[in-house]
Amino acid sequence: MSTLTSQLKGNVVEITIQSPPANALSSTILQDLSDQLDKIEKDAAIKAVLLKGEGRFFSAGADIKEFTSLQGEEDYKALASKGQQLFNRIENFHVPVIAAIHGAALGGGLELAMSCHIRYVAEDAKLGLPELNLGIIPGFAGTQRLPRYVGTARAYEMILSGVPITGKEAVQIGLANQSFSNEELFAQAEKLASAIAQKSGPTIHHVMKLIPYAHTSQFESGINAEANAFGEVFGNTDAKEGIQAFIEKRNPEFKNQ
Repeated sequence: MSTLTSQLKGNVVEITIQSPPANALSSTILQDLSDQLDKIEKDAAIKAVLLKGEGRFFSAGADIKEFTSLQGEEDYKALASKGQQLFNRIENFHVPVIAAIHGAALGGGLELAMSCHIRYVAEDAKLGLPELNLGIIPGFAGTQRLPRYVGTARAYEMILSGVPITGKEAVQIGLANQSFSNEELFAQAEKLASAIAQKSGPTIHHVMKLIPYAHTSQFESGINAEANAFGEVFGNTDAKEGIQAFIEKRNPEFKNQ
């Protein structure tokens, strides 16, 4: 059973994450999203993609329970690399991907949203990278993309504190483009996608290739280092405790080891 649905509206594809209750990003969702991108790449008529979540959240993060099935540092590195490669693919996609964020985009959910080209958010949505609360670190390029949007000082604060910000705050610091009420969010995101889809396909494709030249050339080195650190961290006692505490819905007791 697919964890995603897609709907074609003119020259726009709307992809909806459907994995209640939190739309947690399991390996299945990552693969299904990759498969959707494969289909879109084969359709020259598509000019924009709108990504959103069903139910209460955009995505509340990675599937923490799935972490417990992984064995050793190499498995965790492989997981990080899989997410990074998919999100890099989104960032380098030939048509714009617009994220419509409601409820929450936390951890892997925010990392997914940051790989999209435009982020529209609900005013009261929660956005953050709370991985350190579990004794782990972001692994889907969160340590690299967040500073791009908010600067290094704010990225340190958000990642080290693990405290989420609201959609309104996300706009103020450059993490999101515009914020709307929950009632307006999806309609406004659809309006933007439709407006983009009225443009010439070749001009869209050129813009999608040109703007990334503005990014630093050190990004690949950064995400490779993040994947290695992500694998190392999961060998720590604190990571095991943090994940188990999350599953048991209690506060973790970290030993700093």
